[in-house]
Amino acid sequence: MTHQTIVVPDIGGAEGAEVVELLVAVGDAVELEQSLIVLESDKASMEIPASHAGVVVELKMAVGDQLSEGDAILVLDTSAAASDNAEAGDQEASSTDQSVVSTDADLASAQRVDEGSEGVADSADPEASAGHAISEQIVEVPDIGTDGDVEVVELCVSVGDKIEEGDSVVVLESDKASMEVPSPAAGEVLELLIAEGASVTQGAALIKLSVTGGSLPAATAIDSNDTAVQTSPPVVAANPAPQVSAPEVSAQPTSPASDDASDLYVGPAVRKLAREFGVDLKAVKGSGPKGRVVKEDLQAYVSQRLAGPATRAVSMGSGIPEVAEIDFSKFGPVRHEERSRIDKVTATNMSKSWLNVPHVTQFDDADITDLEAFRSSLKAEAEQRGSKLSPVPFIIKAVAIALNANPKLKSSLAEQGDVLVYKDYCHIGMAVDTPNGLVVPVIRDADKKSVWALSDEIRELAAKAKDKKLKPDEMQGAVFTVSSLGNIGGRGFTPIVNTPEVGILGVSKASTQPVWDGSAFQPRTMLPVSLSYNHRVVNGGDAGRFLTYLVALLSDIRQLAMN
Repeated sequence: MTHQTIVVPDIGGAEGAEVVELLVAVGDAVELEQSLIVLESDKASMEIPASHAGVVVELKMAVGDQLSEGDAILVLDTSAAASDNAEAGDQEASSTDQSVVSTDADLASAQRVDEGSEGVADSADPEASAGHAISEQIVEVPDIGTDGDVEVVELCVSVGDKIEEGDSVVVLESDKASMEVPSPAAGEVLELLIAEGASVTQGAALIKLSVTGGSLPAATAIDSNDTAVQTSPPVVAANPAPQVSAPEVSAQPTSPASDDASDLYVGPAVRKLAREFGVDLKAVKGSGPKGRVVKEDLQAYVSQRLAGPATRAVSMGSGIPEVAEIDFSKFGPVRHEERSRIDKVTATNMSKSWLNVPHVTQFDDADITDLEAFRSSLKAEAEQRGSKLSPVPFIIKAVAIALNANPKLKSSLAEQGDVLVYKDYCHIGMAVDTPNGLVVPVIRDADKKSVWALSDEIRELAAKAKDKKLKPDEMQGAVFTVSSLGNIGGRGFTPIVNTPEVGILGVSKASTQPVWDGSAFQPRTMLPVSLSYNHRVVNGGDAGRFLTYLVALLSDIRQLAMN
């Protein structure tokens, strides 16, 4: 019997994707590329296919679990598939069967060794214990779906701890999610190579582990007599990150996992929530399996503390007063509805941007009378093309031209604000309102596409957004964002800059207004636009030139056609 563990493949940088549906069960026979589970991140849903054919013997996760690249999904018995190939007379499959038999023999031999391990341990014969040689392994940061630094927010082990394969070593936190790094093998912690608060990237050394026996892959093992460390990370990054130097770390316990609360069982999402609330998890009683502290336990604890005397409404270390929780049911009937992941991520990102970016907003009106007349004249051609021409592709085209003429509006800050990164491409984000929340698909190279091409791409991306079918790379790389309220209404608004971009254009509803032409008032179609920008990068002059040029492009369709 040959077992193959199927893991989560590269899912485009998504972290902590939720298992929303299981498509197979224990005992099911699956084919190569057959869908196994459905994952949903804060940006998209995706089905994970089988990388091997076989029979499901064990499920490693359940609906509601959070998975990332490399996490185990299930275990397949692939020997049945190999046997079928052998019966068909396939010579290559026959050789595979031979290796399967050999593997089974090795497993049986290993089982006999385990059964007699007590006698082996007592033996002083070096040859008798040669199969249990002690080796060392450096546990590194695996592929975490981002090239940027992440912070070590918690050490889950200390020197001398004996850990099992899969036990959490550290908790990392990026600007999008927190994640626990599991140990790839069982053993004893020899040395901590990182400290809480340090910033690390993929490939950075975390701990040194002493491993006994053959549980460690040969490529990652370090003989105790060797001086060089050889590692084999699970995923090779395109730009390997350098390892951080090992700081001095105290051997004293630094986390609940290494003190009196060693049995504390808490997931990364709950740990992050506890840090945001400033709650000591050792004071929270877990109600989940094996005493696991779940989100509801933490919420109940916080509610109890808020109801008690002398409640402090100031977040620890933030200096920003919190809004106190209110029991609205005291005033009348209420309903509770869990917010979607997209809603919560959007709220977090907008709060972060509003608190960190000095926003300024400038307003203007574009006379789009001629543009609307030209657009109306193209209705017949649009029908022949099977397309529909709205004002949005004209606006996107005009924004792209104005950005290339004012490149500071598509730059970004880097190196703590000491460097300004100018981008020679022009990818524009387009905010789309969906039933699940606000998402921003990205139109790539908008400056190089015709209005017709932009129209088709805008409608395609908007449809994908509403059906939750956008891929992660279809929402990345924008240099600037356009947020159009279209026919929803409103005469103006102040959109929040989508950091690390430095500008965003708000487009409100066009209306017919009387405009003085020098001798009389004429009815003109006026489009209100508002430009919000990061005042650390863009000053009033930069914004004024950009907005004036944009309004001129929209007001004179001939200028738009000439670019």
